[in-house]
Amino acid sequence: ATVSEPAQKCCTENIQPFLTSILEELMGPVSSGFTEVRSLFDKEVNEIIQNFQKTNDTTKLKENVDQLMKLPFNSVKMEPCYLKVNLLQELLQDLKSRFKVYHIDFVVQRTQNLMQELMENAVYTFEQLFSPSRQADSVKIATTIEKVKLRVLK
Repeated sequence: ATVSEPAQKCCTENIQPFLTSILEELMGPVSSGFTEVRSLFDKEVNEIIQNFQKTNDTTKLKENVDQLMKLPFNSVKMEPCYLKVNLLQELLQDLKSRFKVYHIDFVVQRTQNLMQELMENAVYTFEQLFSPSRQADSVKIATTIEKVKLRVLK
């Protein structure tokens, strides 16, 4: 009871007025990172489509889809996504001094984990939606892959 009123007053005067601007500032790198995840998924699926259109090889298609399933764990390909979020380090340093925000590395790492999780969900959903169509006519496969990709991105 003794702490509640001063704590509320402190939050109302020293933190709440800045929350909107802080959130906007932090969302820039986060949004960039998630946009990069989306772009990477789109690019990888487009490569699968192009490779299949060149070869019409369903065995190679299966290998490419299997590679896509490993994408969230491919640190080299995911690195550009993670780098976008590293800008949070700088932004959070300012917050650390102004608002005593600690565990900056945890915030960045958790955001990167969420990006990886999003990619895992995207490739899993792609595989689940595409799997029944894998045995279809080879003329329709590229179109089906494109439709599944658009559905996942939606």
